[in-house]
Amino acid sequence: MTACQSPYCITHPAAAMADEISKAREARPGGDTIFGKIIRKEIPANIIYEDEQCIVFHDVSPQAPTHFLVVPKKAISAVSVVDPADEALLGHLMIIAKKCAADMGLTNGYRLVINDGPDGGQSVYHLHLHVLGGRQLGWPPG
Repeated sequence: MTACQSPYCITHPAAAMADEISKAREARPGGDTIFGKIIRKEIPANIIYEDEQCIVFHDVSPQAPTHFLVVPKKAISAVSVVDPADEALLGHLMIIAKKCAADMGLTNGYRLVINDGPDGGQSVYHLHLHVLGGRQLGWPPG
């Protein structure tokens, strides 16, 4: 049985989480990533915002009514390997997340998530910030 490929399929949250955990366990740092290809415009994405330092686009597997990613153009594999020289870039990602959340109408709040490493659920080894909103989010996450 193959998974439904239609954007109209409804996936049970537990099944979606199991798939994300599986992806995180199989992902490896190093080399090119899908985000690098999006940054270079080699593959399409639903881009919300872009500047010299970052690109913002909708997640292809949204976990909330609004779910987008803020991705630095600089290739940094994970938050655990950031350099102190990246401090301004990391701050910029937060400011852009705030701007895009406001532009997307997330007036009642939103969640910011950075997954790091296999146990943190990181499935793409290019640092990225998830912004999720549009509904009451549960706690604890994961």
